Amino acid sequence: MTTTLTRPADGDGSVQVQQDASMRIEGGALVIAVYGKGGIGKSTTSSNLSAAFSKLGKRVLQIGCDPKHDSTFTLTHRMVPTVIDILEEVDFHSEELRPEDFMFEGFNGVKCVESGGPPAGTGCGGYVTGQTVKLLKEHHLLEDTDVVIFDVLGDVVCGGFAAPLQHADYCLIVTANDFDSIFAMNRIVAAIQAKAKNYKVRLGGVIANRSAETDQIDKFNQRTGLRTMAHFRNVDAIRRSRLKKCTIFEMDPSEDVLEVQNEYLALAGRLIESVKPLEAEPLKDREIFDLLGFD
Repeated sequence: MTTTLTRPADGDGSVQVQQDASMRIEGGALVIAVYGKGGIGKSTTSSNLSAAFSKLGKRVLQIGCDPKHDSTFTLTHRMVPTVIDILEEVDFHSEELRPEDFMFEGFNGVKCVESGGPPAGTGCGGYVTGQTVKLLKEHHLLEDTDVVIFDVLGDVVCGGFAAPLQHADYCLIVTANDFDSIFAMNRIVAAIQAKAKNYKVRLGGVIANRSAETDQIDKFNQRTGLRTMAHFRNVDAIRRSRLKKCTIFEMDPSEDVLEVQNEYLALAGRLIESVKPLEAEPLKDREIFDLLGFD
């Protein structure tokens, strides 16, 4: 893949890698990138959102972008092989692969791909994402898809981890109602702001997760221009669904389960109908401490 280094006016003088135009996801699919602090529940959120889209009749593809490759296991009920592992088996001759070698069907027809990642301390997550999208395009697997969800590993600390933003229409940020999660969210807002100078990606909104209250999130949203699109409390049924290796839509119905299911369906519906992109402004680190810190 040919890349060109450019210096966009992102305010920090950073060097960003421009995406090869041939690697753009086209064809009308809604592309969503899900980010958030490590361990905040992005994979559970992504998988349940994928399931909700499928319940609304959409053809869904979920791409896990984490070396743990556990993004889709609640959809497929197992850990599936990664794109990088499969490519290594054929010495990176992608023409030798068939779709069923790296794409697996999950709950309600959701298509699942795990990109995997480079060995610890080597390589770049951006390269892995690029190879995954390239493989999907070579096999024309994005042409019959209505929704693509990228589930991305933890905090954004370099351009490689931000690579899925080059493909996305919207970014959703998963956060809890605590300082560390909101601090990570602020960094993600800054990353999206930088990528939006060169790509179509825009902020969609915030998903409050594992939180009874949202007062700290609300305070941050009001200050930065963000909005909360869904709120998932610390419901034990969500935890148990992951232990059972299934989505919330496969759990026995109860009041709590139905409430969570309806919240996911409502979120999917709002994303389908159209989302007004946000022009949020990240805070300086000191400003976050002043806003949310304790005396």
